[in-house]
This record gives sequence, C-alpha cells and structure tokens, in this order.
Amino acid sequence: MVKCMKLLGNSSRGIFPIQKCLLYQCYVLPIALYNFQLWFYNKAPLSYHMKILNKMQRRAAIWILGAFKTSLSEGIKAIAEIIPIKFHLQKLAERSLIHSFKLLANHIIRDLMDDLPHQSKEPNPHTVGSLTNQQKNIAKGHLIDSYNKSYSIFLSFSPLYQEFTPGFCLADIFSDCFSFNLTNKKEKDKNKIHAQELDNMVL
Repeated sequence: MVKCMKLLGNSSRGIFPIQKCLLYQCYVLPIALYNFQLWFYNKAPLSYHMKILNKMQRRAAIWILGAFKTSLSEGIKAIAEIIPIKFHLQKLAERSLIHSFKLLANHIIRDLMDDLPHQSKEPNPHTVGSLTNQQKNIAKGHLIDSYNKSYSIFLSFSPLYQEFTPGFCLADIFSDCFSFNLTNKKEKDKNKIHAQELDNMVL
C-alpha cells in the first residue's frame, strides 16, 4: 500500500504532505497493525515484525516529505510527525488492555479473566488467576499480559462501579476537603513585570 500510494503524487497538482500523513495514518497503519495483539505482548520475539514495520514507516516518511532515500530514519520521521512504530504499538497495547473489561459479563474472555470469588459452588478451573506463574510463562499471549497488568494494579475493576458515577466520586463526596484558588493570569503577569521594573530601578 505504501508503494502504491506514491501514485497519488503523480497528478497535476499532487497532494500536500499533511494530506499524505493523514492517508498513511488512516489507511495504512490500521491495516498493518490489525490484530497486533497476537504477536505484540510481553516476552514475544518482535525482531521480524518490527523490522518490516520500520521499513514500511521509513518508506512512508520518505514519500510524505519527498526526501532522499539516504536520509536518516529518525530525522525524517520526526519532521513528518510520525510516531516511532514501537511507541505507537505500546500506546495501542496499553489502551487495548481495558477492552476485555468492557465486554458482557457472560463473555468467554470475561469468564477467563474473572478473578473475583464465584458465587457458584464450582469455580471455573480454567481462569487465568488459577494458573501458576510457570503456566503463565508457558501460555504467554495478550490475555495473560492484560491480566497481569490489570489485576496487579486493581484487584477488581468494574467500569460501572459506583465510585465512577457522577455524584459518588471522591471529589463529590468530600467536596469540603477540596479548595480551588482562581487566579487571573494577566494580573499575575503585570505584577511580575512591575516587580522586575522595581528591581531594575533599585539596581
């Protein structure tokens, strides 16, 4: 797709670099990173995938700027305002960790990641929490990574919990304990300038 996108610049007027960057971000990246959770997780070999993605992004940056092929990758990516692919994947992975908690309660993934005590007499022996550390290292995968990062911070997480609703937040319940000082930035700057002038007069 990156190679074929070069044909868009052969028209009479061509397209601007900002339009090229939008095309790359809106059409190429979503397809290239589709289902990246299958191979981007903790302790996964990433050298092969990252090599291909870095090559793709370098070609896109050269096309966006019209730069020489001998240009440094880091420089042209920074000028083209393209996030390095490694950091972009880390950002997407961190945001995707919470997706499993937004699923329905009877979803199979929620059933596997549920770490709360079960009301039923027979708990599910296939949950991630019932696995040992050795079994987790053998299994690996995005589900294990999501479980470790989520439940290591929050013992139990529910997006519909009462404390997350308006009126029941800590700032609402203990509103007497919070104080806000409103300041006028223009007056503050004038006072600062006046103080500097007085200092200069003294000197």
